[in-house]
Amino acid sequence: QVNLIESGGGSVQAGGSLRLSCVISGRSLSNYAMGWFRQAPGKEREFLAGIRWSAGNTYYSDSVKGRFTISRDNPENTVYLQMNSLKPDDTADYYCAAARSITRYIPRNVYEYPTWGQGTQVTVSS
Repeated sequence: QVNLIESGGGSVQAGGSLRLSCVISGRSLSNYAMGWFRQAPGKEREFLAGIRWSAGNTYYSDSVKGRFTISRDNPENTVYLQMNSLKPDDTADYYCAAARSITRYIPRNVYEYPTWGQGTQVTVSS
């Protein structure tokens, strides 16, 4: 079983940056993909970025491409989401999630990820 713990959320002004972390424990991640999602009040959970743990290939949603970067640190079993040029519309709860992936495909739908962290809140003020 994989366990996920996010951190790094907080309050920032528009144009600022934050780096979210997700520490993963429980099992080998060699056949896993990790994803970052967010959910704003009254909205559906939205895929942001994903990375395959073994190969390191990534996939981004159009809404964050060029502003957010997903990466992973193998020895630390941690996946990061670097968020730059933040906007008030980025205000949401942010979640990391894990899914088994044995091909180069990176899951990008909520239903494809069976394991979730507890979330971390990000607030961007104008």
